[in-house]
Amino acid sequence: MQKQRTTSQWRELDAAHHLHPFTDTASLNQAGARVMTRGEGIYLWDSDGNKIIDGMAGLWCVNVGYGRKDFAEVARRQMEELPFYNTFFKTTHPAVVELSRLLAEVTPAGFDHVFYTNSGSESVDTMIRMVRRYWDVQGKPEKKTLIGRWNGYHGSTIGGASLGGMKYMHEQGDLPIPGMAHIEQPWWYKHGKDMTPDEFGVVAARWLDEKIQEIGADKVAAFVAEPIQGAGGVIIPPATYWPEIERICRKHDVLIVADEVICGFGSGYLPIGAVFVGKRVAEGLIAGGDFNHGFTYSGHPVCAAVAHANVVALRDEGIVQRVKDDIGPYMQKRWRETFSQFEHVDDVRGVGLIQAFTLVKNKAKRELFPDFGEVGTLCRDIFFRNNLIMRACGDHIVCSPPLVMTRAEVDEMLGVAARCLAEFEQALKARGLA
Repeated sequence: MQKQRTTSQWRELDAAHHLHPFTDTASLNQAGARVMTRGEGIYLWDSDGNKIIDGMAGLWCVNVGYGRKDFAEVARRQMEELPFYNTFFKTTHPAVVELSRLLAEVTPAGFDHVFYTNSGSESVDTMIRMVRRYWDVQGKPEKKTLIGRWNGYHGSTIGGASLGGMKYMHEQGDLPIPGMAHIEQPWWYKHGKDMTPDEFGVVAARWLDEKIQEIGADKVAAFVAEPIQGAGGVIIPPATYWPEIERICRKHDVLIVADEVICGFGSGYLPIGAVFVGKRVAEGLIAGGDFNHGFTYSGHPVCAAVAHANVVALRDEGIVQRVKDDIGPYMQKRWRETFSQFEHVDDVRGVGLIQAFTLVKNKAKRELFPDFGEVGTLCRDIFFRNNLIMRACGDHIVCSPPLVMTRAEVDEMLGVAARCLAEFEQALKARGLA
């Protein structure tokens, strides 16, 4: 079908029938969507033949890169053998059993049970119901409130969007729903003032203590947060933050939920999500009888089979270990070298193959631009025009390429990015923004 139509024809049909997520549809239809047609490794090609560096691994998720024919073969075999059956009504199937066994092996000790969904958003809504059901079973039904963070992202379902702290999402749909509270995000650059990062980490964690006491510990069910905030701009808490969060939650008997939005593992080839349940909560849910929750495609056999192949590849091909030992440290060194030199770039940061920087008005004063997001969009669009996909989250420019990236590809990507930043800073001056 792709060879039967021109780019303009694809765009016309897209505008006529397709409503895109998180999009100003009228504006997109006027400009026309970019039509992606092929992927290989870290690269994409559009319908006009442009070769594009995917610095975002799709949406943070194509960790093994594009073009894995072995995954396609796994999917083909599973579709021939058992294309679908549900996991309701006292049934299971080998694909989901084998995936569950493997996940129990590779996740941290104590996480031996998994509930399958089709997306991260569904996982968050599942988690909300699990947490509240757990406390019901414990005889504490009043423990219902979940605490998230401002600018945190937990998906776009009603529950996930409510728990998340994106105020522009709350403005649509009368959100948040009851039983959700928020504390400030642990962004040292903006909120740390004269504190060291380690000092600030403890202060930021204690905002949770204050919120729990304000609500009442007998009413707080869980604290939910991303280990590293993704859509919020790759906000990496100081090292002192999470140990203090754990201490506070233990003190108040509040559950901790880590929403691994961008820190988890996957290939992005097929839609599948999961909620890993620790021993304490799993035993409570099991003791409580029926858990009245689930999805038609929970543990879909084709998705489960490909997910199994993906986890095996990440483990047995040494992809994760290589990021830790080699390509991750190389990226972080080159990322800082490349962007620290620019006048309007600061807070250059990252870990592994997740990294970001913030566009600032004045580095010496740690002064942000007044309309947070305006210059970020300008910068992102320059990247796109130069066939490099990075993302603007407000005035944070973020990057998370496939884990299979090579050193040569890091150098290639950052070479393009440096030229884009030079063009961006010229554009700032031309518009009178600098």
